[in-house]
Amino acid sequence: MPKLTTPLCRMLGITAPILQAPVASSPDLAVAVSQAGGLGILPITWTETDALRQTLAMMRARTAMPFAVNIVIPLMDTMQLANLDLALDAGVPVVSTFYGDPSPLIQRIHDAGALAMHTVGSAGEARRVVDQGVDIVVAQGIEAGGHVWGTVATMVLVPAVVDAVPATPVVAAGGIADGRGLAAILTLGAQAAWIGTRLLLARESDAHPAWRERVVAAHETDTVLSEVFDGGWPDAPHRCLLNDTLEAWHAAGEPPPGERPNEGEVIGHDGPGAAIERYSIENPTADTTGAVTSMALYAGQSAGLVRGEETAAEIMATMVEEAESILGRLGTC
Repeated sequence: MPKLTTPLCRMLGITAPILQAPVASSPDLAVAVSQAGGLGILPITWTETDALRQTLAMMRARTAMPFAVNIVIPLMDTMQLANLDLALDAGVPVVSTFYGDPSPLIQRIHDAGALAMHTVGSAGEARRVVDQGVDIVVAQGIEAGGHVWGTVATMVLVPAVVDAVPATPVVAAGGIADGRGLAAILTLGAQAAWIGTRLLLARESDAHPAWRERVVAAHETDTVLSEVFDGGWPDAPHRCLLNDTLEAWHAAGEPPPGERPNEGEVIGHDGPGAAIERYSIENPTADTTGAVTSMALYAGQSAGLVRGEETAAEIMATMVEEAESILGRLGTC
C-alpha cells in the first residue's frame, strides 16, 4: 500500500490519492484505475440504460474496489435520471456531478447511501454546494482538458477552495500530470488529484491512436479553450488540442454557430456507425473512423508534460512514487 494517503483516501476506500477524470474514459480504464488503488470514474450521461446495466455488472465482476459515475447536469433528461438511479441501485458509492446546480440530486444520492462529489470553479461556488450537502468538492482549474467550468488557474483556485470549505475534502483538477503536480496540490491542501490528460494515454483508455499521438507530440501551448465543438452540448467552454477544425475557424474570423467553415459536414463515424459531424462534442474512440484528428481532441495544458503510454497502474505508481520522494525531501511525507 502506498504511504501517500489522505483522509479522502480513507473515506473512499482507496489507497492512492488519484481520481480518474471521465474524459476518454471507458469501463476498462475505470476498472484499471480502481484496481490500482485510485478511484475510477465512469461517465453515464451518454449511455443507454440497458447498456449501462450490463457495464456496471461487468465492472463489479472485475473489481471489488470502489468506482464512481459521472453525470453532466444540464444534459440530464429521463434517461440520465434512470441511469443515475440504476447506478445508485447497483451500489456505486460516489456520484460525480458537473456543470450546474447539483442541489436537486443530492438528497437522491444520499438516500442511496452514496457520496455526492461536485466540480466547482470558485471558492464561492464551493461554499454554496457544500451548504447544499455536497460531500467532496473538485476544484477545476482553467488548465484542465475537456469541458471547463471555471476561469481560475489551479494554483490559485485550490487553496482558495480549501480555505472556503475547510471541513470538506477537496480534489484538485487541471494541469496535474506527474508526481510534481500531485505533490504540489497536496501541499496546497487538496486531498487528491483529478487526472485526465495523463490517463488518456493509459493503455486501457479508449482514446483513438491518432488522438494519443497528438497528445504525446503536444507542447503546453498547443491547446485552445473555446466553445467550437458544441454539437450535443452548446455554450460550454472546453479545452482541446489545436487541429484543422480550430485553425479553419480561427482563419474565418471565429464566426458563430451556423456560419462556421464546413459546418454540418460528416467527417467520420463512431463504432456503431453513427455519423460524426464537424464541431460535434464527440471525441474519437478506438473504433472511430474518418478524419479523427479533425474531431474534438480534448486535452489539458498538461499535455506538454506527457510523453508516452503506460498502463494505468504504471502511471499511478510513478506519480505516487515521485510525489512521495518530493514530499519526503521536504520533510512532509
